Amino acid sequence: MKSLRRRLIILLVVSIVGVVGLATIVAIKVLGGPSPELSMGPVARQIQLMVQLVPGHVPGAGDAPVTVSDHPADGVEDQKHTRVLNHIMHELGLDVSAVVSRNVGRPGMVASVALPDNRWMIVDAPDFGPPRDAWFVLSGWITLIVLGATAVSIYFTAVLVRPLEMLEATVSKIGSDGVLATVPEEGSAEVRATAHALNQLSARLKTAMESRMRLVAAAGHDLRTPMTRMRLRAEFLDEDRDKWLHDLDELDRIADSAIRLVREEVNQDAVEPVDLAKLVREIAAEVRSLGHAVSTDHLDKVSIRAGSLGLRRALRNLIVNAATHGQGCSVSLAAAGDQAVLTIADSGPGIPPELLAKAFEPFFRVDPGRRQSVPGAGLGLAIAKEIIERYGGAITLENRTGGGLSQKVVFATVS
Repeated sequence: MKSLRRRLIILLVVSIVGVVGLATIVAIKVLGGPSPELSMGPVARQIQLMVQLVPGHVPGAGDAPVTVSDHPADGVEDQKHTRVLNHIMHELGLDVSAVVSRNVGRPGMVASVALPDNRWMIVDAPDFGPPRDAWFVLSGWITLIVLGATAVSIYFTAVLVRPLEMLEATVSKIGSDGVLATVPEEGSAEVRATAHALNQLSARLKTAMESRMRLVAAAGHDLRTPMTRMRLRAEFLDEDRDKWLHDLDELDRIADSAIRLVREEVNQDAVEPVDLAKLVREIAAEVRSLGHAVSTDHLDKVSIRAGSLGLRRALRNLIVNAATHGQGCSVSLAAAGDQAVLTIADSGPGIPPELLAKAFEPFFRVDPGRRQSVPGAGLGLAIAKEIIERYGGAITLENRTGGGLSQKVVFATVS
């Protein structure tokens, strides 16, 4: 019941059926015919006259055309009309009783009057009520009304919630660059207005993102000129020369990492099927050639859809990060249903649990004093996460039991 669509449908159906229900009650009152008192009054007076014409009841009336039987008429007793008819005959002073019955499949009613000599006088009684099958027709009519109200409610509810569905679909298609997909401005006035607002929002977001990337790229580029001048001057220093060069190297790595982060958002290579196991073997061999302790465990043969250059850069960052900070690492790849799970486990100190959520933030350092024992600007994980999520993957970090950090990357496989 939390769905707006369902609530609108139920509201419309209940409203329509409620109005039709009130109209039906009025129709039933009208179609129900007159009350038994109005229809049985003439019948009682007719019986009062006919009782006197029954042969043997009044002298000289033996040839009167009155139907007399040894038993009451067949049929189902109508208790309400029977009670009303007996009451009226009692008020008229008739010392007889009657039974009103209906014949199945035949219109009208029949009054069977009990005579003193154990015989029954049969008298036709009018029936001003609706035909018996009219209730079936009325039930069918109500059913059609309910079905029609449901269909109309579903249609108009779909029209009402279409702008919300458009908003939901558009938001679900937001890419890794944070820009909304263009929405066609067609349909009703409300739908067009919603689409136009979303397109305006998309354009403004794109402008803001491009401005941010230009700013970061320009800052990283412009930093290199004064750093180059500072490096040249540092060469002529006698005191603290190594410290100056060390700080300049760090600034240079930060500027270079910032520029590469912007390039990852702008220069996106084509998506194609990639043999993940083969790519992991190549990266592991490359990182080992650089002097890092990297081993590969069991690698299932799986393929995913991604950009080969971007994915190579992301996985290299993760493996180098684990090998550098974790005193070596092991890489394994397993196929789990329609997913490929890549696990990079190291033997380092891990990350404090309260800092795991911040590990993917730019320039993150586990050491709050930001002491840098190994080269790096703190953007490796941020760049890797950016690339992995662009290709529909997900990455999580968790501390291993007994020490070390486990980086787990999950991708959807392709057949």
